[in-house]
Amino acid sequence: MGGVTSTGRGRTGCSECPAYNGPVSEITPDLVRHLGVLARIHLSDEEVERLTGQLDVIVDNIAKVSQVATPDVVATSHPIPLQNVFRPDEPGDMLTPEQVLQNAPDAADGRFRVTAILGEEQ
Repeated sequence: MGGVTSTGRGRTGCSECPAYNGPVSEITPDLVRHLGVLARIHLSDEEVERLTGQLDVIVDNIAKVSQVATPDVVATSHPIPLQNVFRPDEPGDMLTPEQVLQNAPDAADGRFRVTAILGEEQ
């Protein structure tokens, strides 16, 4: 198998992929099978046909986004401006140590007692 090489167009491709030098949106069943081999995934003929259509749609949508993504468009992480929606951190009613420990399987000196997880006592 050949290696991964740069196309000089800002993307990386496999030199053995059937659609390597073709248009970006040209996803063929042979390309899907080849990608399956590269990913070490066995694909049935039904999966190849289904994935061919799905990958073609995905690549077409990425191409559409690339057409409108220009340097003067500011990147956003969320379409709606967000503000802090948390309530103030104010202490409320608290449990007593006895209430906290009442259902504990084992307690000592006002604390939960648990078995050592490292196999040694500390």
